Parts: sequence; C-alpha cells; structure tokens
Amino acid sequence: MSDLKDGEPEDRIINEPMSEALSKRYLAYALSTITARALPDVRDGLKPVQRRILYGMRVLRLDPEGGYRKCAKIVGDVMGNFHPHGDSSIYDTLVRLAQDFTVRYPLVDGQGNFGNIDGDSAAAYRYTEARMTVAAELLLDGLSEDAVDFRANYAENDEEPVVLPAGFPNLLANGASGIAVGMATSIPPHNAAEVIDAARLLIEKPKATTAELMDFVKGPDFPTGGIIVEPYESMLDAYETGRGSFRMRARWETEDTGRGTYQIVVTEIPYQVQKSRLLEKLGELIEAKKVPLLDDVRDESAEDVRLVLVPRSKTIEPDVLMESLFKVCDLETRFSLNMNVLHNGAPQVMGLKDVLQAYLEHRREVVVRRAQHRLDKIEKRLHLLDGYLKAFLNIDEVIRIIRTEDEPKPVLMETFSLTDVQAEAILNLRLRALRKLEEMEIRGEHKKLTEEREQLVLLLGSTRRQWTKVSKELKAARDAFDPDSELGRRRATFSDVKEVDLAAALEASKPKEPITVVLSQQGWIRGMKGHGLDTSSVKFKDGDELYLVEEVMSTDKLILMSSDGRSFTMAADKLPGGRGHGEPIRLTIDLEDSVDIIAMFRFEPDRKRVMASSTGYGFVVDEKELESNRKAGKSAVNTGKGHLVCCPVVEGDMLAVVGTNKKMLIFPLSDLPEMARGKGNKVQAYSGKAELKDLITFDKRDGLIVMTGGRHRAFPEWKDWKGQRAQAGKVVPKGFPRSGTFTG
Repeated sequence: MSDLKDGEPEDRIINEPMSEALSKRYLAYALSTITARALPDVRDGLKPVQRRILYGMRVLRLDPEGGYRKCAKIVGDVMGNFHPHGDSSIYDTLVRLAQDFTVRYPLVDGQGNFGNIDGDSAAAYRYTEARMTVAAELLLDGLSEDAVDFRANYAENDEEPVVLPAGFPNLLANGASGIAVGMATSIPPHNAAEVIDAARLLIEKPKATTAELMDFVKGPDFPTGGIIVEPYESMLDAYETGRGSFRMRARWETEDTGRGTYQIVVTEIPYQVQKSRLLEKLGELIEAKKVPLLDDVRDESAEDVRLVLVPRSKTIEPDVLMESLFKVCDLETRFSLNMNVLHNGAPQVMGLKDVLQAYLEHRREVVVRRAQHRLDKIEKRLHLLDGYLKAFLNIDEVIRIIRTEDEPKPVLMETFSLTDVQAEAILNLRLRALRKLEEMEIRGEHKKLTEEREQLVLLLGSTRRQWTKVSKELKAARDAFDPDSELGRRRATFSDVKEVDLAAALEASKPKEPITVVLSQQGWIRGMKGHGLDTSSVKFKDGDELYLVEEVMSTDKLILMSSDGRSFTMAADKLPGGRGHGEPIRLTIDLEDSVDIIAMFRFEPDRKRVMASSTGYGFVVDEKELESNRKAGKSAVNTGKGHLVCCPVVEGDMLAVVGTNKKMLIFPLSDLPEMARGKGNKVQAYSGKAELKDLITFDKRDGLIVMTGGRHRAFPEWKDWKGQRAQAGKVVPKGFPRSGTFTG
C-alpha cells in the first residue's frame, strides 16, 4: 500500500539509508554553522551577523556625525532585509559591538543602557539608540565604489556585501570568539596602531619574520587593561602557530591607610571577567577560610573599577597577598589564542603573519577595484566633456541644427562625429550653460580628470604603486587610532612574574598555637588548646574513653593510620574545638565501621617509620609518603588477611619484634626494605594462630629499653635474642612487660 496522498507525485519519496541521510544533513548544518555563523572572515574580521548590522546601519545612514536611531528600528531592518534569524541574536550582537569593555574599538555608538562590566544586561531595544562609530565607517569606506562583491539577500529582493572593504585590520584589532561544529575560534583584541604598523612593515618587507612583526605587535591589548605576564617566547610561538594562550592579571596598587597599615586597590581586572562574580568568589573564599591572608574585600567602583582588598595583617607583604589570590580566583586568567578564521571560504588556523598577509591582499584588491571604478567614471565623464567641448567650439552651428532640424540628434552625430551619449548630453544642456565661463570650467575639469586618469592607469599597471597606495591608506587610518589618544593608547601592559615563596609566606602567616589532639575509643576527635593537659580530666560521652592523644601546633598536619593499612591526613587547625565532645572522625574521613584507627601522630616528612602487619610482614617507609589529600586516604600497607599492628618511628639501627606467642627476635633494621607502599618482607615466623604483637627500633649502642609499669627498663642481654630476619625468635626475657608489648 502506498502512503501517498491523492495527487502527490511518487518521485518525492527518496529511498536512502538513515545513516547516510543523517550524515549529509548534519554535514550541511555543520558547514552552515562554520561559514555563516561562528567564524569570522580573515579579511574584515566580522561574522555575518556583525557585517549585516553595520551594513543595515549604513543603509539607514546612521553616520557618526548623524543622529541616533532606536535599536528596535535597526534590529527590525537587519532581520527583515539581511539576517533571517531571531531579533535577540541580532540585538545581543549589536550590544556587544557597543560595549567598550567587550570590544577594543566599538563599532556601534550606543545611547542608553548597554550593560556594564558587572554582567548586567542591556535595556530592551525599544529603549536604546545607536549609530555607527568612526571605526565602523572605516570598515565600510569604499562600499559604494565597487570595492567588494555583493550577493542577493536571503529573500532575493535586495543585496548585501560579501565582505566589507575594512579600512583597518579589524580581525586583530577587535578580536573574535565563537564555537562552531567541531571547531572554535578565539582571537584576543590588539592595539590597532601596532597592528597597522606591523602590516605596513610587511608591505615594505614581505619576508619579515613573526619576531620582526612582534617588534610592533607586542601582544594583545585588552579593553579592560590589565597586565600580561606571558613570557615572550610563549607569545612568539603562539603568533607563529596561531595557537596558544596569554596569561593576564589584574592591575593593582597599594594605598597607605596610616599607622603602618595599607590596603590594595585593584583598578583593572582581566578581560571578560565579571566584576560582580569576582567579588562574589572572593567573598566565598574569605568565608571558607581559603585565603588566610585576606581579611575583607569592598567594591568602591564608580565609572572606573576600584576593588579594595584588606590584608589580615599589616606584616603581610602585598606581593605575597596578591600571589595567593592570583592562584584561587579570576584576578588572574588565561585567554586562549586559536586563530581559526575563514580564508577563501574555508576554515583555517593562521599565524600572525598569515593573517596580516591575507588582510593586505584584500586591501590591495579593494584599492584596485576602487581605482577601476573611479577610472570607469572618469572615462564616462571625459567622454561627455569631449562632446561638450565640440559643442562650445561650434556653438552657432549646434544652435542652428537644433532650431532647424526636425531630428537634430542624428545630424549632430554626423556633423561633429559625436556618439549617441554625447549628442544626447548636448541636447539636454540648459541655455545658461552656454556661457563662456562654463566652457572654461569644462576645460579645467577635463584637464584635471585627464591627469587623474593617467595616475589611475599607472596605479592599475603597477603592483608596487598599489602596495604604496595600501600603505598610505593604512597610515591615514592609523590617525583614527592615534596611540596618544584615549581610544588608541595601549591599555594592557607587560610584566614579568615576581618570584614569591608563597608556601613559606602562607605558613608564616598562620597563627601558631599549641593544640592537644584527643581521639576517643569510639572515634570522636577534637583539638584542645594548649600542651601538657591533664588527660584524666577530659570528659567523654557515656561509655567512651580516651584512646589516643598527640600534642601538635596549629600549623601542623596530623597523620592517622587505619587497621586496613591506609593513611589519612588532617590539618590541625581544621579540627573541631575542645568544647563538647568533638566530632566523629568518620565525618571527616571515609572510614568503614569495621576499620579502626591504630595510630595518630604529627606529620614530619623527614622521618621514617616501620610498618608492620599482624601477618608478620613489614618495611620501612618515608613519612612523607603517608601524606594524602583524599578523604578516602592513601593505601600505604598491603595487610593481606591481617591488619596493621604498629608503625613506630625509626630511632636506631636495630629492630626488635615480639609475637602473641611471647617470642622475641632482634635483627638489623637494614634487613628490611625501604618502600613507598606494599607488603614488605617477613619479619618474624609464627606457627598456629600466633601473629605479630609489637615492634620497636633502637640503637645498639644504647641497648634495648622498654616501658614496664610506667618506668624504663633496660635489657643488657638483648644480644641473646639477636638472629636472622624471619626466624621464630626466643621466649621473651624475665621482666618483660606482661602486656606483651614494648610500651607496657
């Protein structure tokens, strides 16, 4: 059965695999997005919507010297005549072209609320007005002189330019950004005078290197200013390849507030950073105590940016404070460079020299087309003037023919060898034009146009003259971006990054206070102020009691070892206070109910420890290997089917180990391997259900000393228990602690 309706032709049905149909249609969509929406043209640096807005404003005659028109009118005309998309996309683009904090050289002169650097949006287009700027006029200059090609608009009832003549290198001057299908572009703005100077150098020296061009184009020039701290070598590589990034920072200065105190004032923030969002982020960081050097932030901005940063202490160096902020917020950002542009209708990543060369080729073509257009007009005018001169030289005969002949036109043409155009022009002359003065004016105009024609012919016949013309026009355009003017001055400057030992500064800025860390049997932890506390007076929940205690400073880190061989790191100043019973440790670290904490100690990265599991295996580890930033901890010991028993500090060259069978073995510590993590080697052999009970290291010069009954007891005969690693050992000596451990 056919699904066709009556009268519907069968040839409208296309049998095609779904995958192939989707592929074709998606490819068409992708190409449309790339070429007609997201990527700028290398010649004028504009996307289609931007080009159509400027052309639409030209049609409305919104010149820089003229009056403003409602943006609603501009948007309506552009949408109705040139851009077949929604009004919001057109107005959003128009707004961006008018924002002096978004565009380095605004192409639209806006009147009304066009948004601000805080991220507030513009007013609706029924309230705002606009006209073109001088920069926009430069881009359009020559449009009526056949400088570029035109094409039919989407409705095919009007024409629009394919590209603008572009009197200055707008692609680099104003930059561009956009995301297409499978590709993107990101070009920072530059100083127009610098780019023009580089372009003129390339005219004079076509083989100039990128490094030579960078003698003029120092780097990006962002409308919001700031300081670029990217190394020269990195920028050179980016400009050569067309890919890279630029690191930029806020501009700041210190203000003396008296009595040895100061505050920092940020006057320029990085490009495309919203000031309100930056303030919000700084406030969050202060509240979360992630910027210990910063006490407060205030926004005192009016028309200019003024963010006040108050240090926590007057002893903090300003460079250190700012360095700490650069690492955590958008006072420092990176702007990527990806010069992916449309060149000859296709996307291409181009370097600085290639972009300038493509622009100059476009300008040369514009010069040639404008010259040819002017030459054609001169030729037509000279043709008419030749006819006028013949008429004036034979004025009496011309008048007689016109008065007496029924068809004077062919007679004039035959008598004076005139063309149809010349004869028609003579017949249309007014009587007042037959005076002697008019003849003199025509001869003067003829001479002037003849001289201009000769110059145009020379220009069209000489490539060198064409490039000289391009250079002169660029030099004239540069006057609109005079570096000494407010618009043309360089706003972003360059600087090297100061070397600041931030870690040491942050460490020194932290208050150093004594803390006693208390861990209860049920896993409640707290940090109590002071050292030398009477732990017997510490209160716990009913049924709970003291388990581990460690004296540290507030600047220290704490290491906790779990029975399954994991290590956890906690900052001492982040522990819950001593009031109450503290907090369950399982709220801070991921610790299963079946796993216990077996040791707690202050982190000292230069120390070594011996890791020993109940299965009788062990190894030596650097304490720095135990540090972990993960809530789940770091797996340090492979305990096998057993559990971690102890992890004493290395304090000598001998190792003594005792098992639950009360057999002790002593051997050189060097017999154990040093490892970052793992299972280790066999320490002591056991039979039956016996397992490792305790382990200790000591110096053979001092001998074995253990704690028993709260007192130190030496065992001078320790050498009798000396043997080889992994042996079973001998029964502990008399007087050994009843607990079966070395610590009593």
